[in-house]
Amino acid sequence: MDEPERVTIPYWPRQLFLPYHKRKQRFAAIVSHRRAGKTVASICDLIIRAGNSDRSDGRYAYVAPYLVQAKEAAWDYLKHYSEPIRVYATEDLWIELEGGARIRLHGADNPDRLRGSYLDGVVLDEFADMRPSVWTEIVRPMLADRQGFATFIGTPKGKNGFWELWTTAQTDKEWFSMMIKANESGIIPEAELAAMRNTMSADEYAQEMECSFDAAIKGAFYAEELQRAQEEGRICRIPIDRAVRVHTAWDLGFADASAIWFIQCLGRERRLVDYYETSGVGLDHYARVLDQKQKQHDWLYGEHWFPHDVAVHELGAFGKSRAATLRELGIPPRTVDRHNVLDGINVVRRMLARTWIDPERCARGLEALRQYRREYDRKLKDWKAAPLHDWSSHGADALRTFAAGFDETPASPSRHRRHFFPAGPPSPWAA
Repeated sequence: MDEPERVTIPYWPRQLFLPYHKRKQRFAAIVSHRRAGKTVASICDLIIRAGNSDRSDGRYAYVAPYLVQAKEAAWDYLKHYSEPIRVYATEDLWIELEGGARIRLHGADNPDRLRGSYLDGVVLDEFADMRPSVWTEIVRPMLADRQGFATFIGTPKGKNGFWELWTTAQTDKEWFSMMIKANESGIIPEAELAAMRNTMSADEYAQEMECSFDAAIKGAFYAEELQRAQEEGRICRIPIDRAVRVHTAWDLGFADASAIWFIQCLGRERRLVDYYETSGVGLDHYARVLDQKQKQHDWLYGEHWFPHDVAVHELGAFGKSRAATLRELGIPPRTVDRHNVLDGINVVRRMLARTWIDPERCARGLEALRQYRREYDRKLKDWKAAPLHDWSSHGADALRTFAAGFDETPASPSRHRRHFFPAGPPSPWAA
């Protein structure tokens, strides 16, 4: 039997990445400093594994937070390194290799484009900037029937979904893990690192170059307030006072996730006692969640706060608004008037100064508040005033709805606002 032809692609891996290319594990997590070469290494790993596959129908993907980002970061690399074994490349950002395997670029901003297919292997680049559900609800099931592999690469941005994967990779035998810090890799000269330390903040340098998951996130709206709450011991396990009603604050999405905060108010003090978030379900699902939590904690509900667009009609609901559906489900909505987002953020800041947060029941919501940040303008090289819309927006927007509606109206903070309570036993703190 003839030996298969050996073809060499124009890739000479850095010594640091050799263990990655030789790994036997299905899943890999690489935390790396900027300019270490992680995108090139992961793209070439896709090409090598796709080219060596016996499957003529092999399907592989590279996913970045945005499609335009995938094109900018990986398209030229994909074409260049695959050239010796590439049959053709298309304007739709996919290539076909000799043997029939295909590799395609995707953006996590349009995850539905990924649905309905299978994958033999995938790279998720800058996973910290993606909704974690892109992996759990979309990509992971696509690997199942082919037992495909996955690589997660990126730089830390707080203790979010990427941190959770990295933590898992440390102890799970099915995972390969590698962290590449600038002071250890030798890739960037020490003189250049010293110059960077002189121009970057300590948190920026720790996050971008030394792979710190604990560094404060640049542009985060609530960094100072949450740091102060941590120092003052207000981020801690909170007992639920069954004599105090629990209000809910919502952010409802159509294709995106929906988020619910569960909040108790004692005088001016706010207690974030629970949090729930999911996607792809109807309003009846959330009604069941509220019922289950009421039975679990034996609490009584107060008001249910929603953004102004809750009156929008549901698709396929025969013209019925979501507000009407909620009322039928026993969740009478209190709507909050449309307001300036930045004014609402300032209202949340004031509220957080007197807020306690349970870090276990509210783990995902707390991380959303930590991650909620300004959008960066790549052209102007500066931060925009407006928030970045990503997975963290849902939890942050839900809390802003509550603060703007219950505590004060951002457009007129000095205006006296009456509070109405549903029929039932009087709240011990209601005036």
